[in-house]
Amino acid sequence: MGYTVAIVEHYNCFTKRRHDLFGFADLLAIRENEVMLVQVTSGTNVSARVKKITESEHIDIVRKSGMSVFVHGWRRLKSGWEPKIVDLS
Repeated sequence: MGYTVAIVEHYNCFTKRRHDLFGFADLLAIRENEVMLVQVTSGTNVSARVKKITESEHIDIVRKSGMSVFVHGWRRLKSGWEPKIVDLS
């Protein structure tokens, strides 16, 4: 799709926890005139991630900045992997 993507989640070895950018983003994807934050999860956890993002204290300012916010929930099919994509922008 033409995006340049960076992983923005990091692991804190002292607390042994992963930390997402703004508390919900695993990936930062950019292309001309567009910035997107993506939360990646399994297909069964999409609704939990949607709830997490919509309740985040940072979601309003992220939306006002013009960044797009998506949840990609992946599930395995016999023919390969398929994402369920939810736009929370």
